[in-house]
Amino acid sequence: MNKSILFISFFLLISLPSYGYIGPGMSGGVIAAIIGLFAAILLALWGILYYPIKRALKNRKDRKILLKDSNDES
Repeated sequence: MNKSILFISFFLLISLPSYGYIGPGMSGGVIAAIIGLFAAILLALWGILYYPIKRALKNRKDRKILLKDSNDES
């Protein structure tokens, strides 16, 4: 038990250089991916909600026209 705690603390306390560099191109790609993700979510919601609402409004308009035509005939 004590050896494992000593071993874990030894590796947590020693910092080694990682030699990693994230350049401006990588950050631009991350920003573009985030914007793309939000755009995909918004477009999915638009596609799911827009067409049923459009169809309902068209059906409502068609009913009004049919009612108007039936009232004009009588």
